[in-house]
Parts: sequence; structure tokens; C-alpha cells
Amino acid sequence: MEWIFGAYTWISQDMTWWQIALFILDYAIKFVAIGWVPENRNPSASTAWLLLILLIPFLGLPLFLLLGSQQITGRRHQVQALAHDLIRERTAHLPDVPDDVPLSDDVVGTFKLSRLLTGMPAVASTEMGIFTTFDDSVRRMVEVIDAAEKSVHVQSYIFALDDKTEPLVQALERAHNRGVEVKVLVDPIGSWKYPGYYKLKKRLNSSKIPWHPMLPISLVKLTWRRLDLRNHRKLIVVDAKTVFMGSQNLIEPGYQLAKNHRSGREWVDTWIELSGDVALAFDAVFAVDWTSEIYDTPEAPEAEQIEAPLDDNAGRNIVQVLPSGPGFTTEPNLRVFNNMIYQAHKRLLVVSPYFVPDESLLMALTSAAYGGVDVQLFVNEKSDQFMVGHAQQSYYHALLEAGVKIFRYPAPRVLHSKYMIIDDQMAMFGSSNLDMRSFGLNYEVTLIAAKGSIVDKLISLTDDYRAASTLLTSEEWEKRPFRQRYLDSVFRLTSALQ
Repeated sequence: MEWIFGAYTWISQDMTWWQIALFILDYAIKFVAIGWVPENRNPSASTAWLLLILLIPFLGLPLFLLLGSQQITGRRHQVQALAHDLIRERTAHLPDVPDDVPLSDDVVGTFKLSRLLTGMPAVASTEMGIFTTFDDSVRRMVEVIDAAEKSVHVQSYIFALDDKTEPLVQALERAHNRGVEVKVLVDPIGSWKYPGYYKLKKRLNSSKIPWHPMLPISLVKLTWRRLDLRNHRKLIVVDAKTVFMGSQNLIEPGYQLAKNHRSGREWVDTWIELSGDVALAFDAVFAVDWTSEIYDTPEAPEAEQIEAPLDDNAGRNIVQVLPSGPGFTTEPNLRVFNNMIYQAHKRLLVVSPYFVPDESLLMALTSAAYGGVDVQLFVNEKSDQFMVGHAQQSYYHALLEAGVKIFRYPAPRVLHSKYMIIDDQMAMFGSSNLDMRSFGLNYEVTLIAAKGSIVDKLISLTDDYRAASTLLTSEEWEKRPFRQRYLDSVFRLTSALQ
């Protein structure tokens, strides 16, 4: 008691009223934060936010209020919930996987888990091609769009007009002019820093092609939410029969930066073209996002039946669409990815440009390696994002110690493909990185594939990446300079700020 009265006397005698007010406010913020921040938030994110708030309360609290919630509420949440119920209702007659398809219990279990989380069943689909160069992918997209009869739906995190994307925009204009329903969704935060984005907006407006920015931020229109909740999906659906999806943004491979062109820095991506019933599922994902940006309720399409069971055609695959993002409360991609990793018995191939795992994913990968699984992780020698690159490197010691083989793709090119292959029999492929942003902050879309050509072609693609990459050894990594070690540790703290 004497200490308390003594402190009170010191405060009252040596501090002005505004200093006393700041002192009280400082401790009030810290006291409230300790009981408020951890609520319904994973421990690593809670710890990171509390560290920031306790050290710098007058900066940490505003940042937490601005960026601390990863939940989508209001009308967008209602649209997502209604869509989820509609998908379950429309697909209730479909089995988890097509009947009479020989799949292992582990693979079937993954499909069932994914369907439980998102409502999407697995279906048979034909792989029409895997594209690893920008020119080849755009050339094929133009061919399919020029043959479109009913609809062309385009969605991209980054979409900018330049010499490489000009043919695609022209194809969209031709389709629109002949009466095809063309719709375009673009993430404005992902695209705003590229001059071609503003050229694209003018072009779409002048062509009268319907388009919307995804998750726009506007103080004028009073549309405001957490700035870094973004729509990271990349897909094109034509006539609800053909879909292109993958990791490639719709911008030339050098991202319209002169310094990238001078240094030879280009993004290395992969797209897959699929046909069949899976296109309906991707079109449903697009419909939800489109509806979230407008105020009209779309008409529910009639339920479709699977056309045919799997046959001996090498192009046929069993596939499933896995949407994820802030609209889901269960982090479906993280749960399904972990489930797949724990099923690995022989080999696990992981390709991710941004690898910042949460505790569960890191535990799954290292446990697989400790258990004798050949775990191979493909990342970039030099990340294009400073903070993410250092945060990613902070996990290399634990991975190498467990026996994970880390292959680094050589700079200046940026390996941007995103996929994972389990025991050469099942794969995930799409827009999702293996980082906390993709698990909780970004809207992503992933394809799960088994029993067909997709897995085999991704294995072959991984062989090419391995041949071009260098294997990181523990001895080499332990010799890195102190400055790099320090920055890795510092930015590891920021990786959980979601």
C-alpha cells in the first residue's frame, strides 16, 4: 500500500495533467488489449499483436483496429452464406467422388473434407493443357474466347493493359460485340500501381464491357474495410464449359517495370485449362464474387448432372474446386493442405513463392520429413518482397534440420507457380501460397486433382524446376551473415499479424 501511495504522490507532483492522462490511457490500452486481442484469434497472431500494442500502444492499437480483423461482415458475409447453402442444395444429388472411380481411401478422405468445408463435390474433368509461358496461355485463351457463345467471365488479382495482354482484351471486346455476356473482376489494390490498370479501365469503359473492382476502398462511397483483405483469385470461365486457372496475373511477365526488363526479371507461372463439369464450380465461385460487388441477386442456375464417369483417356482427371478466404470461418485451404501433407508416405513436392507457414503447417511438413518422407520445397533464391522474403527464410533452419530439401530457383526470374504433389497421386494447384496471408486474408481458389494427367504433368514441371534450381545445404545456411539472421528474425514476428 505504501508503494501505491508513493507512486500516486510521485505522479501527482512531478507530472502535468496531460502526462497523467497519457500515462493512464497507456496502461488502459494495454489492460484492455490483453483481454480483447486473443479472442477468437490464433496464438501466434495474438502474440504478435500484443507485442506491438504493449511496446508501442498509441501506434499498435490504431493498426490493430485497422488491420486486426480478418472477418468479412455485412452484405458480403450474407452473400457468401447464401451461396454456400445454394451450392450444397444444388449438388446434394452428387456423390463426394464420381461412382466407380478407383481412388485410395486417403484421396477420397481429402475430397470429403474439402466438400464438408466448402460444399463442392469432386467431378470428372478433362485437362486440355498446362501452360508455362505467358504467350502460350494468352494465345490459347484468345482461341477459346473467340469461340465463346454465351459467357466469358474473367477474374484476376492483377489485370493491366500492355502489349502482352492486348490480344486478350481485344478478344473480350469481340465477344462482347457479338452478344456474348462478358464480365470482368479486378482487384484494385493488386493492380493500382501499374499504369496499364488505368488504361484497362478506360478501355473496358469505352467498350461498355461490365466490370467491377473487387473489395474496393472508397471514402467517397463509404466503402471501407481492412485494406489487406484482398481477392487473389485468377480464373477465366468460358460458356461454363471451359476454365483457365492458376497463378498467372494478367500482366506482362516483367510487371511493366523498366528495371525488371533491364535485369531480365520475369515471373514464371503456370495455368491449367480444364473442360467439363468443373467449369460450373469455378463459374459459381465467380458468381459469388460478382454478386458481392453489385446489389442484384443472381438467378440460381439449374443443377447439372455429371456427364460421364472416369474413363481410360489420359486427359481425364478427378478434380475438386476448393475456394477459401475471409468469407469462410474454417480456413478451408489450410485444413485441406495439412490433411494432404499428413497423408504423404513417400514423396512430397511443394512449390510456393511465398512460404510463411503457421505452426500447424510447419509441424506437418517437418513431421513428414522426420518420418522419412522425401519432402522437397521449391522457393526463390531472392524474393521479390523484402519483408516476406526475410520472414520466409526464418523457417529454413527448422526445415533443414528436419531433413526438408530446399531448392532455390535462381534470380533474376521469380518462380510464381503454386502447387503441391503428394506421393505422385494427388495434387493441389492454384492461386494460394503457403503463407498466412493466403490462409486467412486472401480470397483464393485451388484445384485438387487425382487420377489423371494433371499430377503427371506437374511432376514433369517440377523436374524442370529442380534442374534449374540449386539445393540449399545446412552448412551453407548457417554461414549467412548476422545482418541477414537479424532481419529474418525481426520479420518473422510480422508474419502472424493477421
